[in-house]
Amino acid sequence: MANGKKLVIVESPTKMKSIQGYLGDDYEVLSSVGHIRDLADKKSIPAEKKAAYGKYSIDIENGFDPLYVVSDRKTKTVQELKRALKNADEVLLATDEDREGEAIAWHLLETLKPKVPVRRMVFHEITKDAIQAAVNNTRELDTALVDAQETRRILDRLYGWDVSPVLWYKVQPGLSAGRVQSAATRMVVDRERERMAFVSASYWDVDADAAKASNTFRIRLVRVDGAPLARGTDFDENGALKKAVVVFTEAEATSLADAITAAGSGDVTKVEAKPGTRSPYAPFTTSTMQQEAGRKLGLSAKNAMSVAQKLYEKGFITYMRTDSVSLSAQAITAARTQAVALYGDGAVPLKPRVYKSKSKNAQEAHEAIRPSGETFRTPAEVAGELNRDEQRLYDLIWKRTVASQMSDAKFETTTVTVAVAAGGKKAEFTASGTVYTFKGFLDAYDEGKDEKRGDADKAADQSLPALAVGDNVAVSEVQAKGHKTTPKPRYTEASLVKALEEKGIGRPSTFASIIDTIIERGYVTKRGQALVPSWMAFSVVRLLEENFSALVDYDFTAALEDDLDAISRGEQNRVEWLQEFYFGSDKHVGLRHVVDNVGDIDARALNATAITENSTLRFGRYGPYLEVADPEHPDAKPRIINIPEDLAPDELTAEKAIELIEAPIAGDRVLGENPENGKLIVVKDGRFGPYVQELEPVTDEEVNEATGEVVEAPKKAKKKADEPKPRTGSLFKSMAVDTIDLETALKLLDLPRVVGQDPESGDEITAQNGRFGPYLKKGTDSRSLQTESQIFDITLPEALELYAQPKYGARRASSALKEFEADPVSGKPIRVRDGRFGPYVTDGETNVTIPRGETPDDITFEKAVQMLADKRAKGPIKKRATAKKAPAKKAPAKKATTTKAAATKAAAAKKTTGTTAAAKKTTAAKSTTAAKKPAATKTTAKAKAAESE
Repeated sequence: MANGKKLVIVESPTKMKSIQGYLGDDYEVLSSVGHIRDLADKKSIPAEKKAAYGKYSIDIENGFDPLYVVSDRKTKTVQELKRALKNADEVLLATDEDREGEAIAWHLLETLKPKVPVRRMVFHEITKDAIQAAVNNTRELDTALVDAQETRRILDRLYGWDVSPVLWYKVQPGLSAGRVQSAATRMVVDRERERMAFVSASYWDVDADAAKASNTFRIRLVRVDGAPLARGTDFDENGALKKAVVVFTEAEATSLADAITAAGSGDVTKVEAKPGTRSPYAPFTTSTMQQEAGRKLGLSAKNAMSVAQKLYEKGFITYMRTDSVSLSAQAITAARTQAVALYGDGAVPLKPRVYKSKSKNAQEAHEAIRPSGETFRTPAEVAGELNRDEQRLYDLIWKRTVASQMSDAKFETTTVTVAVAAGGKKAEFTASGTVYTFKGFLDAYDEGKDEKRGDADKAADQSLPALAVGDNVAVSEVQAKGHKTTPKPRYTEASLVKALEEKGIGRPSTFASIIDTIIERGYVTKRGQALVPSWMAFSVVRLLEENFSALVDYDFTAALEDDLDAISRGEQNRVEWLQEFYFGSDKHVGLRHVVDNVGDIDARALNATAITENSTLRFGRYGPYLEVADPEHPDAKPRIINIPEDLAPDELTAEKAIELIEAPIAGDRVLGENPENGKLIVVKDGRFGPYVQELEPVTDEEVNEATGEVVEAPKKAKKKADEPKPRTGSLFKSMAVDTIDLETALKLLDLPRVVGQDPESGDEITAQNGRFGPYLKKGTDSRSLQTESQIFDITLPEALELYAQPKYGARRASSALKEFEADPVSGKPIRVRDGRFGPYVTDGETNVTIPRGETPDDITFEKAVQMLADKRAKGPIKKRATAKKAPAKKAPAKKATTTKAAATKAAAAKKTTGTTAAAKKTTAAKSTTAAKKPAATKTTAKAKAAESE
């Protein structure tokens, strides 16, 4: 029997604790920890449903009906919620007010099937007033939002499971294609293509110091005899001029600079002063917050969202997934009050500023990201309650919000023209200086900027002396400077977020996961802040462009987002839209038609890019490599040259390729004979690294006397199956193929080295090198060594001492390569250690491997903190679960009679007939499949990859 408690279900445990404190003992607040169910994987589909749902877990022939199952890891959560439901007289579904949150609420309703009243509770900040107001102002479930989320989920399953397998067979196993991730990958690849095709142009200019009395300022040459001098913006991407300008050579620029130096002075011919104003920026949306957190705080988009989520759940900011720039009346009042208190009465305009969102999307929260409450807490007031990243992001949000209500900044820019007669030419220089007469909002906040190209105009920040036309100024320190035009900079996370938003690809709340996905898949790597595409990404994008062009078209991808928004507003029918997307229509070629008519794909041609006349870049199982043909012997096997890991695609020019081709070939060098058996010792550079090998003696004709290299010998008879293989030994990391000597090579071949016998057990102790580094072995007991050189040097007493220590404690204590101060989140010291999988960063709680291409020397405290934060944001690694056997006999499940319309009578009643099937559809099929579902299993790695957005 109900005891009068109301059950409130939220998404996160952190939010649960905060809200429980605000509502008191009459409420029980529990968390669903995100979605409790999802589309079934292929193994979870009952035999009787295989025909209808077998391919996608979606019945595409019957209204695209999805088959949902509760995931294994949420079984306990569902049981806990059902337990609490037995003692509740009312249920409040308090998930986020976006389409994912609405869908979570609907899945809870469908799974729990409560027999007590159910209301939808929404709020945009977690404060006592906001929560109590939300309890008193509930609404019905918004089925249009649920339809939009369900459509998105079905769309991504169809796209991923149809297109990804093509990548597995034609590029590399385990890859994925996705509605949004593929478009984002293409954007990064397109930018690299632009950089690869870019032709740099050279030009020269002249600058100098000008002085009046003791006031010196820098001037720049802009015109010669009235004709404008070339600047970087005057050249196109092919290095050609876009308009008529003077282009100096080095000799011409130097000659003119010498003549100007000889002249020694010039006259002011023009002084122009222009007033200007700058208005404050709108409050943060999800997108602009991610961009600014990247520019100013160095946070990845994913980490910025993780930190913002914590600030929201702890009650410090409003909901962080929004594309609205509007502020509530109480927020405007709070911002204006703080601006006046901090910067004076003139800090705010007479009327409050009102910002309007450009998006007509109904799925996001209806207020910008801002500090929570009716009165904002300053960063100093919350400092003791937040960790380092939370404090920094809160400070940024607080400043942006306060500045958004402040007065315009006012300035005056003065431009001075100085003419110098030199060498029979009239050289005209200019200098600009800006003075702010009223800083306004700039006292609180100024937005960061993305990287600019070349000599793009920059804000003038030098001070100019009082000058008038006719004034004579001294000219000195004249310098001729050479410049080269530069290609567009690579995307950073901030600039890619901005570009995705401008093109309408993805939703602001998904940008972080999009970028994280393309990095995790290996399509993109980070070089500093820049996003560099891999050669694998080039192959993937080329395949998609040539065979699925519509699916990676930017306009088409953006149109899908608009259609999902239309479904969320009840303006588009879910089933009709999916029918057109999958089966096609007069205006759109359906996905099924595209997949069924892909035709033959030449994988070899797909993975080939001509670099020079005789060399081709290919992407293979072990990464990118150059395939070099011998023009004099066209039938000969091509030579293979691995591409250095740190070489970006735009850096593999024809010149670089020739450099790699002509580089001396390391390996296959004769070191000498083994004195014990007369066999030849050779050092080679193999696919898996350099190694030494012991070969049968060869004749003099088989060794090049000039180079000491083994040449190709006449083919010998095929080896017998029982013939022993030649001994080999991998070089240590500290060794090189061009410096290793015979003595060291013989030591490598003799490994493992016998150190001695344990006097107690009698077991032999050996030292050897393994997959995870150097170690000692005694029977089945092993101990890691600190350095590879210890394999040759360690003595029996030293080995016994190592075995006498705790197996892990001593080794861990001695493996710190670097130590830093305490991590701001865990409060524990950060160390860089050398582990079995390579060097890694740890604070004792979280471990993160140092990325390939970086060394422990590259790790700073700030970078270590960022790496640990990113790893925490990913959450624990999910363990693979095995499928559970279905019980031999099971009573048939009851058919559920609940419908989505019945669950939301009030909302359904308000819908027009135009919203029809999607809004009014019954969920009998869904409820039935949920009731009859077998034990859920996790998808395979390939299936998981295919489902990525």
